[in-house]
Amino acid sequence: MPAARFHASSKLSHTRNEPMTERMTGAQALVRALEHVGVDTVFGIPGGAILPAYDPLYDSAKIRHVLVRHEQGAGHAAEGYAQATGKVGVCMATSGPGATNLVTAIADAYMDSVPIVAITGQVASPMIGTDAFQEADIVGITMPITKHNFLVTDPADIPRTIAEAFHVALTGRPGPVLVDIAKDALQATMTFSWPPTLQLPGYRPVTRPHSKQIREAAKLIVEARRPVLYVGGGVHKARASDELRRLAELTGIPVTTTLMARGTFPDSHPQHVGMPGMHGNVAAVASLQRSDLIVALGTRFDDRVTGQLSSFAPHAKIVHADIDPAEISKNRHADVPIVGDCREVIGDLIGAVEHEHAEGRTGDYTDWWTQLNGYKNTYALGYDDFGDDSTAPQFVLERLSELVGPEAIYVAGVGQHQMWASQFIRYERPGSFVNSGGAGTMGFAVPAAMGAKMGSPESTVWAIDGDGCFQMTNQELATCALEGVPIKIAVINNGNLGMVRQWQTLFYDKRYSNTDLQAVRRIPDFVKLAEAYGCVGLRCERPEDVDATIKKAMEINDVPVVVDFVVHQDAMVWPMVAAGTSNDDIKIARDMAPVWDAEE
Repeated sequence: MPAARFHASSKLSHTRNEPMTERMTGAQALVRALEHVGVDTVFGIPGGAILPAYDPLYDSAKIRHVLVRHEQGAGHAAEGYAQATGKVGVCMATSGPGATNLVTAIADAYMDSVPIVAITGQVASPMIGTDAFQEADIVGITMPITKHNFLVTDPADIPRTIAEAFHVALTGRPGPVLVDIAKDALQATMTFSWPPTLQLPGYRPVTRPHSKQIREAAKLIVEARRPVLYVGGGVHKARASDELRRLAELTGIPVTTTLMARGTFPDSHPQHVGMPGMHGNVAAVASLQRSDLIVALGTRFDDRVTGQLSSFAPHAKIVHADIDPAEISKNRHADVPIVGDCREVIGDLIGAVEHEHAEGRTGDYTDWWTQLNGYKNTYALGYDDFGDDSTAPQFVLERLSELVGPEAIYVAGVGQHQMWASQFIRYERPGSFVNSGGAGTMGFAVPAAMGAKMGSPESTVWAIDGDGCFQMTNQELATCALEGVPIKIAVINNGNLGMVRQWQTLFYDKRYSNTDLQAVRRIPDFVKLAEAYGCVGLRCERPEDVDATIKKAMEINDVPVVVDFVVHQDAMVWPMVAAGTSNDDIKIARDMAPVWDAEE
């Protein structure tokens, strides 16, 4: 930042170890602090309360500001950026409605443990609490959905608060942090010094696991007959995929990867039995349900995986490792609780299991693998051919996986298309599947794909969206076109709010209340919409054209591409465990269930 932008003169410390200090405004201090913590991209929209920060941001040579079209898009873009880079994503908005428009993305990041920092302007401190124009208590609003948040009214606190926000967002269990700054604090002058001294009493995330618990876990592993590794997104967040593979191959234990962990263990690995959960495959669901030991790593036993909690894995002992102690035994009692970073936990488990093996204690899982491989072969994923000229959405994603390959980043919205993307695209790399798991946020895909592409510009990024989700945030196509972010969007267009329609078919006697999006009338026409936003629009209506359409989209790398894949409206996601029912009641199609082995 040019020296001329700062008030008064710079003052260099005469003591070797003292930080350099300068006089500047709070707004300038905010931008300088963001530069010091390594921010290179900010997604946001200016407005009155945050406007003082936008003036020095204009001069920054280190930070690229991306002008989004809606604050929700800024938040999801920050999430996509964080997911693609492993760094903290940053979004910025003004007070009142600007800040509240970030709430959905903040909640999404909180549920999926995504490190973002949301910076909001607030009305001047004398006006706080007076119902001033564009005032909203964003600190109070976001308190339940942030890892921590700050209200800054003193400009001198800005550098330290930014440093603390980034530290909290990225350490321990990652998550969103909000920094709300009063307008007068941005306008007032202060003395900037760096680095600041953090003031976070009591914040000491435990990363190293307890050795006794590790030994207990290793002992259970070699004694078990039907163990399974239940792998969640925390393993990817800990960058522990290599350690996970070593542990799996050392033990020979089956591996399941949740929706948030797809790619953390390669789909092609012979020990991978698939994704568990409501729309997981039969072998993965059975592996948990029939197990005598579940080694849960970086996962939270959420309802979409456990189904009816009281009937989940009734014969299994539980080893539960997580960096967040609040997750241990929250939903299912842990026989061996382990608090720690998954990379540290798995590394120590490898050593403990190697010790057990050296002492002659190894597990024999031959019969277990025979049982699971039987499920894998008998109940492999499939889908209906409706016998007409319509395109099956699953076929589109199979071909996308084959033609685009595992090096791409796939970003899904929420609903049927998300589940098909998790089932029919093969993931071989950690971080190659980005989606909204915990919150299930419609509109996530397009802005998150934009953020992922900006964080990883060398990667091919495909957003897989439904026609319902796409219409919530497709205004960010304008941002992509103007900022030169050539993402590709596959709109799985079944003309309906597909997952809701599926539930209406199964549970509401086909009473399709308010799920028909009137796609037959092509309102909107997605090809024309794409072109209006400066993108390339393509449409594919026949299965024989799917490959050529995907290849054409892959050839276009200078502008965003939107592909309208028109698919059959009655395609459903199977397998399925209906909400609130037992995993034992999984259906492979309507009124069709697996034939389980006789209980021992």
